[in-house]
Amino acid sequence: MTAIASPKNLWLGRWGFVLAATGSSVGLGNIWKFPYMTGEYGGGAFVLVYLLCIAAIGVPVMMAEIALGRRGRGSPIDAIRRVTRESGRSRWWSGLGWMAMLCGFMILSFYVVVAGWAVSYLWKSVTGGLAAHSVEGMAAIFSANNANPWNLGFWSSLVTLATMAIVGLGVQAGIERSVRWMMPGLVVMLVVMIVYALFSGSFGAGVHFLFAFDPGKLTGQAVLAAMGHAFFTLSLASGAILTYGAYLPADQSIGRTTLMVAICDTLVALMAGLAIFPVIFANGMDPASGPGLIFMSLPLAFQQMPLGGAVETIFFLMLTVAALTSAISMIEATVAWLNESHGLSRVRAAWGVGILLWVVSTLAMLSFNVGADWKLAGRHFFDWLDFLTSRFLMPLGGLGTALLAGFVLRGESLKEELGLPSAVHALWRFAIRYVCPLAIVMVFLDALGALGAAFDWRWLAAVLVLALIAEVAILRRHGRQGG
Repeated sequence: MTAIASPKNLWLGRWGFVLAATGSSVGLGNIWKFPYMTGEYGGGAFVLVYLLCIAAIGVPVMMAEIALGRRGRGSPIDAIRRVTRESGRSRWWSGLGWMAMLCGFMILSFYVVVAGWAVSYLWKSVTGGLAAHSVEGMAAIFSANNANPWNLGFWSSLVTLATMAIVGLGVQAGIERSVRWMMPGLVVMLVVMIVYALFSGSFGAGVHFLFAFDPGKLTGQAVLAAMGHAFFTLSLASGAILTYGAYLPADQSIGRTTLMVAICDTLVALMAGLAIFPVIFANGMDPASGPGLIFMSLPLAFQQMPLGGAVETIFFLMLTVAALTSAISMIEATVAWLNESHGLSRVRAAWGVGILLWVVSTLAMLSFNVGADWKLAGRHFFDWLDFLTSRFLMPLGGLGTALLAGFVLRGESLKEELGLPSAVHALWRFAIRYVCPLAIVMVFLDALGALGAAFDWRWLAAVLVLALIAEVAILRRHGRQGG
């Protein structure tokens, strides 16, 4: 296969990309949101829909992003500009790259604040600063942690410094070397917590909460939630995967690599549920307590269990590692663009972006203390960053990627880059052209509140069944043609 540009940086092998991409995907969403959503929306029924959405939506879009990155060998802006020029298409499509880079930067601007919570709680767990005897007491600690701008600003600034230091070292020496110990370390910590949960006395209750098949809870909102989380958990449309794809060696299979990332990401989410919920149930606490599950209920539960202090420290160390691997991926696109297109060294590019990130993230951090009354249309600056990225930039970016790969670029270019068997490529092309755009539009409309309570998940089920029939017909046709 022929890349349009020569790569300046490459992963040392497939596992470098897999670990980096999985690290990008694994974060607070996997460790808290996925287990919580699974329990709320029907356990095993939700997990099944989520896995189907990963396969039908997440994997095809992720393959497209990796193929675009490797074909264009550059930042999202440069890579998309090169692949569209190769196909004789308008240069305006490079706006997708700008949108992805902006989205990743905006996400990171509020994400470092949340990561700061994790790091500060790691410190508190080591120094005994999480001593409380009730959920209300833990809530007071959480509020006090956020109310002091110097305290919260210090921890979020520490996350920014660590992120830029790693990214500034480069792809191999910085990102790949760090994720090669951080991701296995995170998995080891999860295994330790699961073993601990086995002896909590409520492991069975945790397993039941996660996997009990209750189709009665599978509402339209549950299906859309599974679809949205499947799309967003893989870090799509934020520039991270496309940029990481630019560093993937030409001899590595995009299809197999994408499947490995999707499987690893899902396994980490399930393992987090198996580690967290038995502890919650063993202490008679509410598993549906939202963000308080991590920063209020769970620390209190650890304190009431044997060896709880040590496990609490392991948990917040794991949370810190997960947050840091995600932060690294979100800023890499911008650093790569400054390095490649403007000739800045990686160190200067990283610290230049870091200064801007620190300014914007400080404004987001102030939303919890001195800027609590600074609102626009009822939202703080922190809330606006979250709202604009999750409800507009990510869905629109994902839709644009699907349309670009499915309809705009020459089919031969992506077919050569993906290197899939003929029948499998036809299946991917059908998914990226029809299934993914339809699903992303539905998620987008739901996020805007346009579907409302009138949405019936059975309509979506009917559409997916029709898509499955069409896919089977495609496979049979290619089988008869010997493809």
